Amino acid sequence: MSAILPGATIGVLGSGQLGRMFAIAARRMGYFVHVLSPDQDSPTGQVADVEITSGYDDLDAVRAFARDVDVVTFEFENVPAATADACAERVPVRPSGRVLHVAQDRLREKEFFRSIGVATTPFASASSAADLARAAQVVGLPAVLKTAGYGYDGKGQRRLTTREDLQAASVAADGSRFVLEGFVDFEREISVVASRGADGSFAHWGAIENAHERHVLDVSLAPARVDERIAKEAVEATRAVLEALDVVGVLCVEFFLTRDGRLLANEMAPRPHNSGHLTFDASMTSQFEQQARAACGLPLGATDLVRPAAMANLLGDLWERGEPDWEAALRLPDVKLHLYGKAEPRPGRKMGHLTAMAATAEEAAARVRAAREALRRREASGTR
Repeated sequence: MSAILPGATIGVLGSGQLGRMFAIAARRMGYFVHVLSPDQDSPTGQVADVEITSGYDDLDAVRAFARDVDVVTFEFENVPAATADACAERVPVRPSGRVLHVAQDRLREKEFFRSIGVATTPFASASSAADLARAAQVVGLPAVLKTAGYGYDGKGQRRLTTREDLQAASVAADGSRFVLEGFVDFEREISVVASRGADGSFAHWGAIENAHERHVLDVSLAPARVDERIAKEAVEATRAVLEALDVVGVLCVEFFLTRDGRLLANEMAPRPHNSGHLTFDASMTSQFEQQARAACGLPLGATDLVRPAAMANLLGDLWERGEPDWEAALRLPDVKLHLYGKAEPRPGRKMGHLTAMAATAEEAAARVRAAREALRRREASGTR
């Protein structure tokens, strides 16, 4: 299939911050961007050429949306398969609905990892109290109970440490599908964001190190502080995932690195990823530009880091005592601010992020944390 060239229109399903940064990258390349989601005045809609407000299950609206674009891509994976199929009747959908089908369900995801030889945490499925008891015998305690579908940022998860926790969780196992995962004593978490072109070409941004707070990504730094062998193994495992699923687009795999040096795949996201936000400022080609290149059948761009970099998420908690002190953070000249256009800051809600570059990843992480701390100074002084 011939490339879809600048001047064409890219359709995006989903309208959050990932779509916003994608739209900025795509429009810079000369593409038009249409977005469809249930939301109005969304982060993506604010910068797209056309914003369509519709439920994903309104297939007539979805088909009308697809008629006006040249290719469709996603900014989050929880889009119904029927929505992707309706778009595919008219235009290429990249990545395909099959990729979404695997990534939307934690059980399918882990079974897929194992089917291609990528190691995972111990896990077992459960849909009843009896299932859960059997699953606990397989993986042991402590363990983490997760809903099988539609979970991210720690949603749909609970840690089970004791038999009493297990009994309490059994009440929820009423026919819903769950995955019980063995608890991993890991040294650190890393992710690999990678891309695959329509011609099968492969590119990646190396291993990125991630630190979480309350199950939400807090700070990412690149390159990850891991042995070269570990970084290479993580990249090769990610490549195996993209090739097995025939992905055309961007996909991220998150890994646990255990204290004895083993890599265990945790989950994947068939789209740009929070840990890859630093590529917007620090790479020759960002994950968002790469998504546009792949979706449109263009050659993939170089992914070299200009300098080591770090990213810090800005959650709604920063607004608890008023508007953060943006000027204080931006007095650090090597810090970049990205805000997502969300009107209502709520605790835990991702409102934006900061990035910084430095001579080392550790120095970049220290700078970006210092910049985020500067945002709080107005709170501490009580001024507005």
